[in-house]
Amino acid sequence: MNYRKDKYGNDLSILGFGCMRFQRKATQIDLEEMEKEVLFAIDQGVNYFDTAYIYPGSEAALGKVLEKNGLRHQVNIATKLPHYLVRTRDGFDKLFYEELRRLRTDHVDYYLMHMLNDVKSWERLKALGIESWIAEKQAKGEIRQVGFSYHGNSEMFCKVVDLYDWDFCQIQYNYLDEHSQAGRKGLNYAHSKGLPVIIMEPLRGGKLVNNLPDGAKKAFDAMPVKRTPAEWGLRWLWNQKEVTVVLSGMNSMEMVRENIRTASEVRIGEQGEVEQKLYAAVVKAINEKMKVGCTACGYCQPCPKGVDIPGIFALYNSYYAEHKTAAQWDYVKCTTLRKNSSAASQCIGCGKCEQHCPQGIAIREELKNAQKVLETPAYKVMSKVLGKFARF
Repeated sequence: MNYRKDKYGNDLSILGFGCMRFQRKATQIDLEEMEKEVLFAIDQGVNYFDTAYIYPGSEAALGKVLEKNGLRHQVNIATKLPHYLVRTRDGFDKLFYEELRRLRTDHVDYYLMHMLNDVKSWERLKALGIESWIAEKQAKGEIRQVGFSYHGNSEMFCKVVDLYDWDFCQIQYNYLDEHSQAGRKGLNYAHSKGLPVIIMEPLRGGKLVNNLPDGAKKAFDAMPVKRTPAEWGLRWLWNQKEVTVVLSGMNSMEMVRENIRTASEVRIGEQGEVEQKLYAAVVKAINEKMKVGCTACGYCQPCPKGVDIPGIFALYNSYYAEHKTAAQWDYVKCTTLRKNSSAASQCIGCGKCEQHCPQGIAIREELKNAQKVLETPAYKVMSKVLGKFARF
């Protein structure tokens, strides 16, 4: 395993374990499988685990496994304050100590303001006393380092960096988002300020692996060095000295093994002009096919009407990138074989989802677009028939 330094010289594994996408059985985290993957990762040198208050069951599952195996002291836990749920100073304590209970620990190594996307949000937190609260927790040793995660443009990101004496930050960054969100400009700015940068969505929630159009697949296949799309995506990030840790939402042992192997082999500056041309070709192929830049993070869920927003957008993109008929049939199966339909047509336009979307997607408009191509006359007939069986 390769390591890079945090702000204070501590070694962090360049591969971080993103805990939002732990493997599940139905609606529950598969603790047995998750434990195997976490223990193997730690044994191979992974020492950074990222979770959050709003990731269902994630903090509790991680805490249980670390306590059971006596491994808390070997890892760094990063979790997040959902400041958007806080209305009073006491609210900070309520949420934070609930997180400590879930994680079965007395401290958090890396604590983030979750989705701190603008100056106004920080000013609101300052008015509630966040700075003195952080100082108090750090004095007690309950919080070791403080940072923020961010979704937004590079200009605002640089302003947020300058708001406080942060210890680190976390951004969405990958070869498709090189010049969107915080982007390379934000990455370089944070690095210039001495901030370690943690990378989330390095593969866009798997979209840069599983839903690649044929043109992108052909570009990778044409390379003399044979690597999976996941490995190409991660190597693009680790090639840059400004990147400290790359989070991967690993949910299979195969994925854990492959990413650890890559993180053990990669070197800064190993890529050159040939690889740059490769990524340019892949990006071009993806942009020609992609309709909605959804990463399936799930922040838009639950919808008051049960609309499966990430699932719909995945099939909408698949309709254009892969096979139209297969996408339409999958849409029938995914939206009607249940007690209540989760189709795009169930949207009432309340806009609740858009308030929480880190990607800034015009969800209501895009659901209408998806509805036009996926909810055909044939779909409407099938949904009535299958809906009756589902209700029965």
